[in-house]
Amino acid sequence: MKIITILATAGLIALLGFGTFYFRDNSGPTVKLSRGPGAISARADLGLDLQDSGTGLKQLTVQAIQGAKTIELVAKQYPKGSHQTHESIKLAAPGGLQEGPFKLRISARDRAPRDFGRGNNTEMSLDFIFQNRPPQVAILSTAHNVSRGGAGLVVYTCNVEPEKNGVVIGDRFYPGFRQSGDVYACLFPFPYDMPENTFVPKVLVVDRAGNDKLTGIYYHTIAKAFPSDRIGLNDAYLQKVFDGFKNRYPAAKTPLEVFLMANRELRDHDVKSLLETARKSAPLPLWEGGFLRQPNSAPRGSFAQLRSYVYQGKEVDRQTHLGIDLASLAHAPVLAANNGKVVYADDLGIYGQCVIVDHGLGLQTLYGHLSRIGVKVGDEVKKGQSVGNSGDTGMAGGDHLHFGVVVGGEQVNPIEWWDTAWLRNNITGKFQLIHQAARPAQHS
Repeated sequence: MKIITILATAGLIALLGFGTFYFRDNSGPTVKLSRGPGAISARADLGLDLQDSGTGLKQLTVQAIQGAKTIELVAKQYPKGSHQTHESIKLAAPGGLQEGPFKLRISARDRAPRDFGRGNNTEMSLDFIFQNRPPQVAILSTAHNVSRGGAGLVVYTCNVEPEKNGVVIGDRFYPGFRQSGDVYACLFPFPYDMPENTFVPKVLVVDRAGNDKLTGIYYHTIAKAFPSDRIGLNDAYLQKVFDGFKNRYPAAKTPLEVFLMANRELRDHDVKSLLETARKSAPLPLWEGGFLRQPNSAPRGSFAQLRSYVYQGKEVDRQTHLGIDLASLAHAPVLAANNGKVVYADDLGIYGQCVIVDHGLGLQTLYGHLSRIGVKVGDEVKKGQSVGNSGDTGMAGGDHLHFGVVVGGEQVNPIEWWDTAWLRNNITGKFQLIHQAARPAQHS
């Protein structure tokens, strides 16, 4: 009787052990696809991440099913101990998919002893549309006369809802905005620091499937020379900068060291901030008419001016000044150059207290060195409305306004935007192309 009891106990323990082993892993591998259902091209990056922290991965099958045709894209067996992997799925197999809808079927198994050793299975099925034809792009604007440091506007159509569109110049990209129907517009700069032989603007459209189309435009560049200046640094100014920025650079021991660090590093920081702020631009123009120049003000610094900074008779730094410095009375009201929406109202590096107004279509104006900010982010402002008062915050050497014009995150020459003839010939005159393209065709 005792032996029977021992055997029964041992059997129960073995059964419990087998049950624990059998049931301890009862879920299939985790499957994560890099993109969801929708349009996709053969060029698209389609990644698949698999993970099984239990018994480990055993096999993977990926199939594309289109009508009566099944195409095997992936068929893999994994060695024991494989718990995670990444697979790239290539859709451009010879004799493979045709244009149109297809179903992507994924099946992943682990090494659990369930189902007679077949393991747990995770299945996923997603609907895609195979689309390999590039977008069709037509350039509507025919003349693009762009000065170095200036800006231009291109108007174009495309036959798809783009994932990305705009102008590419070298390694720089400036986003375009849908205006009406299939009509898009993009403001783009001729960067002041870009050699003329590398300035080749092209319109880029990428559809949601990943197909892209790069289209050239007719353009004419206008050479532009920029002035230089020598800025003398005195101890009083350096002490002002030291007091304002010493907490940012605690390792610096002298006012000159703080000045040099701020004058170099903060400019890079400000460039990144302008690019980030440019992403908040409204798709449609918010401005009306010409841009207002600060009244009763005298210029104290010009756009793209190369400044040599001299201390005790020795040049200590060189930097390019972007924007135009305008001085009038101390703490003078600073007026919005045109209608728009405030997208930045805070301290901004070398510009000190700063306001940025968005005018739509990637166009923004910057008001720096303010003694007082009179607006907040989200405020809508009208041309001529006060946004604050001039001052000498940041790295200003005296009370003035630093006025900047920004296109797609890149600072451009403000003088163009004060010129109503230039504005009409190069920017607003092209809006007529948008209105014409948006009108329904007239049938006789």
